[in-house]
Amino acid sequence: MNNGPSGFHNAPVTRTFVIACTILTIFIGMQGRSSSLGLANQDIFKKLRLWRLISSIFAFSSTPELMFGIYLLYYFRVFERQIGSNKYSVFILLSVILTALFEAIALLLLKDPSVGILAPGPYGLIFASFIPFYFDIPVTTRFRIFGIHFSDKSFIYLAGLQLLLSSWKRSLLPGICGVLAGISYRLNVFGIRRIKFPEFVASFFSRLSWPSSSALTGNPTGNVPSHTGRQIENIY
Repeated sequence: MNNGPSGFHNAPVTRTFVIACTILTIFIGMQGRSSSLGLANQDIFKKLRLWRLISSIFAFSSTPELMFGIYLLYYFRVFERQIGSNKYSVFILLSVILTALFEAIALLLLKDPSVGILAPGPYGLIFASFIPFYFDIPVTTRFRIFGIHFSDKSFIYLAGLQLLLSSWKRSLLPGICGVLAGISYRLNVFGIRRIKFPEFVASFFSRLSWPSSSALTGNPTGNVPSHTGRQIENIY
């Protein structure tokens, strides 16, 4: 399993997203407000604190969650390299919107006091990315440890499981909503995969996160095998 050259080469949108998550998490953590960032039932349906939707997308509530989250975001840059920054920007936007919608519905229906405030962070994008990761990224290496079979994809799944269970129900619910968002995108519910940003939007991200304009062409080199890249691009 090869996710391409190191760094954010040909992945300007991912780079911008990772930088934003890191800076906001550190900044809000220094202010001691990390525990109050997540969504709660009253924020949406009673007090209409819609700004919580934005703050809960980018900032994690703890350093371990930040480390695992950034690691997964960094790995999933392979999808931006394969489908281009424009399509990947749409995937990010739809993943975030659908996850927020599913979270709002879940909070409305469950009303579980043990959930309280949902864990903040880009759980929607991360766990939505596990859907194309599962279906489209092939296993290249298999091995055994103490008689248990693993593959080179196992470490990504283990990192995702750690993040999913990091705050128990508070992180489990956003993770499940992210998976549902990824499934909805893959099934092309309501034709959402036909949405595309104007080219200047993708160009803006490329300039914002330092030059990497070749990502807009969706034709990078040194990534996963070419036949897999074409398959991923067709699906998106």
